[in-house]
Amino acid sequence: MPATKHFRRKSLDFLILLGVGTLPLFAQKVPVVEKTLPNGLKVLLVERHDTPTVSGGWVAHVGSANERPGITGTAHLFEHMMFKGTPTIGTTNYQRDLEIINEQERVREEMRKEEAALRAAYRRGEITDLLKPENKSPRYQELEKEFAKLVQAQREVLVKNEFDKIYTAAGASGMNAGTMQDLTAYFITVPANKLELYAWMESERLWRPVFREFYAERDVVFEERRMRTESTPTGKFEEALNSMFWESHPYHWPVIGWPSDLPTISKADADDFYATFYAPQNITLILIGDFQPDAAFALIEKYFGRIPRGPRAAPDVVTLEVAGVAEKRMNAEAEVNPQVQIMWKTVGFQHKDSYALSILGQLLATRTGRLYKGLVLGSKVATDVQAAQQPMKYSGSFDASGEAAEGHTPPEVEDGIYKEIEKLQKDEVPAEELQKVKNNFAAGEYRKLSSNMAILFQLMIADGMGDWHEINESGPKIQAVTTTDVKRVANTYLTKESRTVGTFTRKPGTGPTEDPDLAGLTSEQKAGVQQMTARLKTATDPAKLKTTLAKMEESASQVPAEMKPVLEVVKKKVQARIAELEAAKK
Repeated sequence: MPATKHFRRKSLDFLILLGVGTLPLFAQKVPVVEKTLPNGLKVLLVERHDTPTVSGGWVAHVGSANERPGITGTAHLFEHMMFKGTPTIGTTNYQRDLEIINEQERVREEMRKEEAALRAAYRRGEITDLLKPENKSPRYQELEKEFAKLVQAQREVLVKNEFDKIYTAAGASGMNAGTMQDLTAYFITVPANKLELYAWMESERLWRPVFREFYAERDVVFEERRMRTESTPTGKFEEALNSMFWESHPYHWPVIGWPSDLPTISKADADDFYATFYAPQNITLILIGDFQPDAAFALIEKYFGRIPRGPRAAPDVVTLEVAGVAEKRMNAEAEVNPQVQIMWKTVGFQHKDSYALSILGQLLATRTGRLYKGLVLGSKVATDVQAAQQPMKYSGSFDASGEAAEGHTPPEVEDGIYKEIEKLQKDEVPAEELQKVKNNFAAGEYRKLSSNMAILFQLMIADGMGDWHEINESGPKIQAVTTTDVKRVANTYLTKESRTVGTFTRKPGTGPTEDPDLAGLTSEQKAGVQQMTARLKTATDPAKLKTTLAKMEESASQVPAEMKPVLEVVKKKVQARIAELEAAKK
């Protein structure tokens, strides 16, 4: 489910499943065995015999930052497409399936010609909305009917969700995936005696994927964007703030893609994207759990070794973020409590200053941090405050935010945040306060060794960001941070010129409608729960929701303490939606 504000808000459900919010800093080294297949696939093995299970995952080193204008959202679309099956999974008649897919592409090519004419009419001002049915040409409407017949024909040979069904029947659990700006990760836990099934299933979908129902799934992603971004109180504003913050870097666009790009991504675009970024030399396979490394690697060689090396190396992201030259501000009216979000341009993953910035974030954040003591308990201008360094692969941000208390305003909260930061810029933090934060980091390191899946997630994120060794090396680097380092990074990065500020005030005519279930959650957690609640309204299958609920129950032990209240609220919302759907059927 290590990213920007946008990722954290839109993928809170992914983070709950991952059970993480930032990269870990383990107090003891994780015994990772690294190997590489001749085709370039990197393999990481961690032998643990605590339970008779294996948590397996693989990371494709591709995210939204690897896209370009016109195909934004493609990386996330693949998160969906990789579950569609293979020649032997997902269909009763593969040859007929291929025939239909080819016919669909023929019709879609004709539809794209009509769509180009529609965009030209839009540019001339002849129409104002590309999606309105009345603006579609007669020829386009004919093609839509022809395509609908092909969709129906394909449904007759499809086996829906067969990938999940095979795993579930074998006793596997927790199958999911997530897309970030810099990586896409796929993961599941299987019984130890089903490791060969895992190797076959995962190698098959990498070697011989079939992107059936491509355009239907593209529409699903478009609807997901509408629910997560456009139908939530702050979604579109956070997207605008993120785009204003990142000027030149591809982090500028949202992970889920721009609304005009998603409907135009073609299967040809997707095939080219897949060939470039899903080649074995751009993937890392990770196994954590109950196995003998030599035997496990033999299975990996047998199945993943079949996949041919890609014809070309994945291109690196070369565009650097430009330095800030002036403060940027966005003032928004939304149906939320008054609040402020501040973002400063900082550094990315493994930069030597990222560790001091992480310490700085913890000095300011948490219930014992300076922001809470100063703004919530002290001046009482805020009800909730947050701060954190957010490193990504190519760059990073330092984020601070606060929700205004009744009778106070976002500018008061903003001013209070600056005053606490200025204290750290002026005076070195006392040694005992710094050590307390370091101790908290060390305690967090130990907790994240609690399960196979918890370790898997840390390795997937670290490897996807650029170097899995960070799982063992970041702890000592955190402990080496000095009071001088903290003061230096506060002065170097938290400047007026590098910051972007978003203030949110309540839209006139809308009163507070606080959900009592959200009491006690932070503003960021509330926003995440509200987004998921909005998505639940579109769910129509109680059986699927029950499966989701069961997976959440299963992952509960992996969720950090600070996220458990969020998980409980989400579970309650899912249960309520199940009851509502079942009552409607009676």
